[in-house]
Amino acid sequence: MNFVKTISPTQFDEDLISAYQQDGELNTLSLLYQKYMDLVYGVCMKYLNNSDDAKDAVLNIFEELIHKLKKHKVVYFKSWLYQLAKNHCLMALRKQKNIFIQIDSDTMQLEADWHLDEVMKKENALNQLKTCLDQLIDEQKETIQLFYLENKCYKEIALQTQLEVNMVKSYIQNGRRNLKICMDKNTIDA
Repeated sequence: MNFVKTISPTQFDEDLISAYQQDGELNTLSLLYQKYMDLVYGVCMKYLNNSDDAKDAVLNIFEELIHKLKKHKVVYFKSWLYQLAKNHCLMALRKQKNIFIQIDSDTMQLEADWHLDEVMKKENALNQLKTCLDQLIDEQKETIQLFYLENKCYKEIALQTQLEVNMVKSYIQNGRRNLKICMDKNTIDA
């Protein structure tokens, strides 16, 4: 029989975290951090794209860890550390991108024209939808308006229109299909 107790990697991490939180010994924290230092460096390289910046970040993250690990209850250290490293790098990138961009009046005019074009497209689409809705048979038009515009459920529509629920569903489905056909046709014709 084998009486040797095996310790899982997460159990080892939990023991080191617990020991560090109790005595604050940096050697204990260092043992834990060294285990994941390559992971932290990889995350920092991914976000910062610079070896020197990544190395600096690895050291800064260890300094953060000294304070944060005392405050937080950490169950899965590896994923928690990954998130800490990621957030550190994102904050570093945010500080680097504190750049002002000068926008000239021509650019602003182009943006205004683009916005106006979008508004006109939406208005045309709404007009097409209204035209296509008017072309539906009365039952399809009524059930679609009640369902989509008044947010009524099938049962409420059935009570109001005195139709069976299955007929309400059918009118809505067929009306949607007919609207799509009409809208596609109007888009192609335009």
